[in-house]
Amino acid sequence: MASLSYDLTLAGLSVGSAAALTGIGLIVTHRATGVLNFAHGAIAMVCAYLLRQLTVEWDWPLWLAAAVTLLVVAPAIGLILERVVFRPLAVLGGDPAQTLVASIGVFVLLVGGAALIWGQGARADVPTLVSADPWGQLAAAVVLALAVWALTRFTRFGGELRAVVDDRRLAVLAGIDADRVAAAGWAFGSFTAGLTGVLLAPYVRLDPYGMPLLVMEVVAVAVAARMRNLPVAVVVALGIGVAQSQLTRLHPSGWGEPLLQAVGANLFVVALLIAALVLPGVGTGDALPRTATARLPTPPGAWIVAVVLFLLPLGFAGPDLTTSVQVPALGVILLSLVVVTGRGGQISLGQAAYAGLGALFTALLAAGRFPGLPELPTLAALAVAVLLVAPLGLLTGWPAISRHGLALALATFAVGVGVSRFVFAQPYATSGLSLGRPAGFDGDRAYYLLELALLGSALLLVAALRRGRTGRALAAMRDHEAGAAAAGVPVRTLKLGAFVTGAALAALGGGMLGMGFRAFDPAAYDPVRGLLWFAAVVVLGADSLLGALLAAALLVGLDAGARGGVAAAVVGVLAILIGRFPGGPYEALRTTTRRLRRLPHLTPTGLRARTALTRTSPNAAADCRAVGSRAAGRWGSPLAERSRELGGGWAQSQAEGEGTPALTRASGSPGADPGTDPDTDTDPGTGTDTRTGTGTSTSTSTSTSTSQPPVPGAKGDHAPRPPGRTSGTRSRGAGAPPPRPPTLKAHGLSLSYDGFTALRDISLDVPPGRVTAVIGPNGAGKSSLFHCLAGTVRPDAGRVTFADRDITRLPAHARTRAGVARTFQQLAVFPTLTVAENVRVGAEQGRLRDPGAPDRALRLFELTPVRDHPAADLPTGTLRRVELARALAGDPHVLLLDEPAAGLDTAEVTALTRILRALAADGTALLVVEHDLDLVAGLADRVYVLTAGRVVASGPAGKVLAPRRTPDGGPP
Repeated sequence: MASLSYDLTLAGLSVGSAAALTGIGLIVTHRATGVLNFAHGAIAMVCAYLLRQLTVEWDWPLWLAAAVTLLVVAPAIGLILERVVFRPLAVLGGDPAQTLVASIGVFVLLVGGAALIWGQGARADVPTLVSADPWGQLAAAVVLALAVWALTRFTRFGGELRAVVDDRRLAVLAGIDADRVAAAGWAFGSFTAGLTGVLLAPYVRLDPYGMPLLVMEVVAVAVAARMRNLPVAVVVALGIGVAQSQLTRLHPSGWGEPLLQAVGANLFVVALLIAALVLPGVGTGDALPRTATARLPTPPGAWIVAVVLFLLPLGFAGPDLTTSVQVPALGVILLSLVVVTGRGGQISLGQAAYAGLGALFTALLAAGRFPGLPELPTLAALAVAVLLVAPLGLLTGWPAISRHGLALALATFAVGVGVSRFVFAQPYATSGLSLGRPAGFDGDRAYYLLELALLGSALLLVAALRRGRTGRALAAMRDHEAGAAAAGVPVRTLKLGAFVTGAALAALGGGMLGMGFRAFDPAAYDPVRGLLWFAAVVVLGADSLLGALLAAALLVGLDAGARGGVAAAVVGVLAILIGRFPGGPYEALRTTTRRLRRLPHLTPTGLRARTALTRTSPNAAADCRAVGSRAAGRWGSPLAERSRELGGGWAQSQAEGEGTPALTRASGSPGADPGTDPDTDTDPGTGTDTRTGTGTSTSTSTSTSTSQPPVPGAKGDHAPRPPGRTSGTRSRGAGAPPPRPPTLKAHGLSLSYDGFTALRDISLDVPPGRVTAVIGPNGAGKSSLFHCLAGTVRPDAGRVTFADRDITRLPAHARTRAGVARTFQQLAVFPTLTVAENVRVGAEQGRLRDPGAPDRALRLFELTPVRDHPAADLPTGTLRRVELARALAGDPHVLLLDEPAAGLDTAEVTALTRILRALAADGTALLVVEHDLDLVAGLADRVYVLTAGRVVASGPAGKVLAPRRTPDGGPP
C-alpha cells in the first residue's frame, strides 16, 4: 500500500509540475503585458507537434529538435504575437475585452492551422524529452519559479516589469521601454508553454483540440495565485496534481460512483470552477465594445439576399443538402451570443455547454430516459429541453452580476469545461443515446424547412430584444453599466435575463443540430467549439443578426468538403485583426474604400454662396447647420466643421463676422428681457445676485420652441421646467396644497477601503428647492460620499434616508426610480445610442414614465438639432447636456451632480448655472460636488467642506467660502 501511495504521489508530482510550468508562464505574461493568454495551450500544442515533426518525420536528433523548438520557435511565437497582435492593441489603448478577443483569435488560428497541417487525429508517437521520473519536471518548475522571482526582485528589469504592470503609460513617461518588457514577457511565456507541451505530449492525447483544452484547464493554478504569486502557483499545482492521483485509489459504489470518479479524474477542472466562480476575479475590464458593423445601417436589400441564400439549399440534394442542414441550427446558437454578447455586452465562452445540454436533454426526453418525465415526441422533447436548460443560464448569469472582462470570461469558460467533462464525457449520461427527427420531417429537405421556421422565430425574438425599451436598456448596460444603473436600468435582472434567454436559444440550436446529425455527438459541443463560435460572432458583428447568419454559413461552408480547420484558421485571422482594426473586418473594408474615394468639398464660389444665403435667411442658416451636421460624419467639409462647432457649443454666441444666428442662449429665448446681462449670476427664485446680494432681473428660458411657465417666485422670468413636470408645483387637486418634496439625508456615514478611512461620521441634508455643494481637496472623501448617496457604494456605518425612508441598502437603479438621479464626473453616456435614445432611457427607467419627457428634455438642453446623432460623435460639452437631459427625463426629486462643469467652456458653465438655479427654484433638490469655487459661489445655497473624510465646515455659501477666497473674489 505504501508503494502504491508513493507511486501515485510521483505521478501526481509529474502532472503538477507541468501545471506549475503553465501557471508560471501565464503569470509572467500577465504581469508583463496585462494579458491573460488564452492561446497558451495552443502554443503548447504547436510546439509538441513541431517536436514530433522534427524527430519522427524528419529524423532530427532529439536534443537538436528540442533546442530549436524550445529556444528558437517557442520564444519567436511569443515575439511575433507581441509585435503583430498585442502591441497595436496596447498602443491604441485596447481594453481587456478587445485583448481577450485577440487572444482567443490566436488560439483559434493555431488550432485551425494545426488541424490543417497535421490533421485532426491523435498522435501517440511523440518522443519523450524527460523520463517518467517526475523529479526532472519538478526541478524544472522550481528552478524556473526561483529564477523569475529573483529576476523580478533583484534586477533592474524586474523593477521595470513592476512599473509597467502598475501603469504602462506612466512607466513610458519615466523612460522605461514598455515594448521591450512586454516582448520579454511574451517570449518567456511562450517558452514555458512550449516546455509544458513537450513534457505532457507523451502522456496525454496529442491532437489540435484536446491538448490545448487540457492545458487551459490548469489556468486555475494562475487564478488561485491571483496572477502574481509564483510560489502559490507552484504549491497549488503540485497539491492538485498529487490529490488527483491519490483520488484514483477510491472505488466508491452506488449511484455516486460515476460522478466521484469523474471528479477524481478532473480535479483541475474542479479547481478551475472554484477559482473562476468563488475566488475574487482577475481583471475588471468593461464589457465588449460594439463593433463597427452594429453601428452601420443594414445595407438595402441585404435581408432579401440572405433569405434567397438560405432558401437555395432547398434545391440541393445528397451530401450538399445534408451539410446545409447544420447552418440554420448553428445560426440559432450564434444568435444566443448576439443576445448575451452583442446586445448585453457580456463575455460568454460557455454557450457550447448549453447547446450540448439542449441536444442531450432532447435525446433523453425522446428516449424516455430523463428522470421524472415520460417519453415525449421529438419536437415536444426539444421544446421541453429548451425550458429545462433556460434556468441553467443562471450558472453563468449569476457570476456575471459581479464580474467583468477577464473574470467573467474565465467564469463562463469554466462552466463550459465543467459541463463538458462532468456530463458530456461521462458514459452514465450519454451511453446508448440516439436522436431522431420529428415525425414528418425525417428527410433532409423537410427538416431544413422546419429549421428555417425555427430560425425565423429566433430571429424575431432577438430582433424584438434589440428594439424598444428592453433593447435600449440592454444597449445602455453594454455601453456603460454604471451609467445604466444610474438611469434606472435594473442591471442585475437584465444580466440574468440575457443569460437565461441566451441559454434557451443555445439549447434550441443545439437540439436542432443534434437532430440534424441524427445523434448526440459530444465532440460537436466541445469547449473549443465555444471559443470558435464566440470569436466568429464578435468579428463578424456581435450585435448584428446578419453577422450571426453569415458566421454560421462561414463556419459550416469552409469546413464542408475540405480538410478540417479552414474555418478556424479564417476566423482566427479575422479575430487578430482586432489589433489593427478594433471594429473588425468591416472597419478595415470601410477604411480601404474611404481611401479610394475622393472627398467632396465646396469651391470658393460655393463658400461665398453659402455665406450669402445664411446672411439673408435664418431658416436657411438652420437648414445649413442641419445639412452640415449630417455631412460631418461623411465628408469633413468646412461646412461640416462649422456645423459641428455650432452644434457642440451649448449657448455659444456666433463667431464675429458670421451672419448665422447663434444657437439659442439660456437667457436669449423669446420673452427674455433684452437688457439683462447674460453673465450676471442671480438666484431665479429671488432675483438677488448671489455674489453681491443686490437685486437684479434675469431670464432663464432655454427653449426656442416652447414658452415655459414662470418659476414660482421669479417675477416675470421664464425658466426651464424639469421635463417630467408640467407646472411648478405637484398639485393633487384644485385648491389642495402641494405635497412637500422629500429630503435626502446622510446620517453618520463611515466608509473604509482596505484599511483606509474615506468617510468619518458624515451627516448632511439635501433639502428640496436648494443647491447643496460639497467641496474639499483631492482625497477628502467627496467621491466616496457621493457614491454612498447614489447607491453605488454601501457605507460601513450610518444611514441614508430619503423621504424618511431608509435607503442605505437600496441599489443605484432603485434609488433612481425612487427619485434620486445622478450624473458622473467621467461622462456616462451610451455612445452607440443616439442622443434621443440616451434621453429616452432615462425617461423609461426613471421615477415617472412620461412619453413627452424626452422631447421636453431635448428642447430644454437645446439637443433637438442633434437628437438623431450617435452620442459617440459628439463633443464633450454636448455630451454633458445629454447626460443631464437623461437624468432629468425621469423627473427626479433629487439630482446629484459630480463635477458637472468638467469639460465645459465659460459660456456652457454660465448656461448650466442658470438651468440648475431654475431647477432648484422649481423644487428639485440639487447636490453638487465641484472643485470650481466660482461656480459653487454663484450657485450653492449651502456648502459642506470635507477634509480627510470629515466635515470641517458647513453653512451658507457666502459665509463658508469667504475665508477661502482672495480679496478680488477669486480662489486662493
